[in-house]
Amino acid sequence: MISGNRMNYDEILSRLRSLSNPEAVAGMARFGINPKNTYGVSIPNLRKIAAQIGRDHLLAQQLWASGIHEARILAGMIDDPEKVTEYQMEKWAESFDSWDVCDQCCSNLFDKTQFAYEKAAEWSSCKEEFVKRAGFALMAALSVHDKKAHDDKFLRFLPLIKRESSDERNYVMKAVNWALRQIGKRNLHLNRSAIAAARDIRKLDSTSARWIATDALRELTSENVQKKLKSRSRRR
Repeated sequence: MISGNRMNYDEILSRLRSLSNPEAVAGMARFGINPKNTYGVSIPNLRKIAAQIGRDHLLAQQLWASGIHEARILAGMIDDPEKVTEYQMEKWAESFDSWDVCDQCCSNLFDKTQFAYEKAAEWSSCKEEFVKRAGFALMAALSVHDKKAHDDKFLRFLPLIKRESSDERNYVMKAVNWALRQIGKRNLHLNRSAIAAARDIRKLDSTSARWIATDALRELTSENVQKKLKSRSRRR
């Protein structure tokens, strides 16, 4: 099944099928994950396969083109961000049909590309639900992964978060909240800015905006988060 240390396209699909779990697919469906072309393979198992494959841009394109749920998540894990084009990001985002594929792709691949900040802002105003979610998922992922980025990059996201906080669609609303919370947990300065933004958002005449703000404020003002941020600040 395995040729040397690497698996080819057919071998990978065979491995995914061997790990299929119909019960897991049913459980995923209950959490809003599209069960079409889904095997129910866990993320830890996909990460093990990705580690064995390594970076492979061409193989990632093949896996994505298969349309198989887990193969697409795996594609995002093995693709080379330096070889990803803006066109590829657009085409993949347009075909997102499930929140987990969207989030995994954004946090494993898209956030490491040269287009990440541009697409986060651009996609935040898109009409398509999962493309728009991808914009905010990118903001959240960048907040966690881009350790060296200046605060200004994240401050520019806060007006976009406020602007879109009235979108009542569940997958958008939760991603907007996610982005706001992750920005606010980056450091004390951004924490204060995110809290101020959340308080402004809470004043909006929108059920989703009030939920986004209230949930974010609960975490960002919590003793646990404040303690961690102050400790991190003292170590710098």
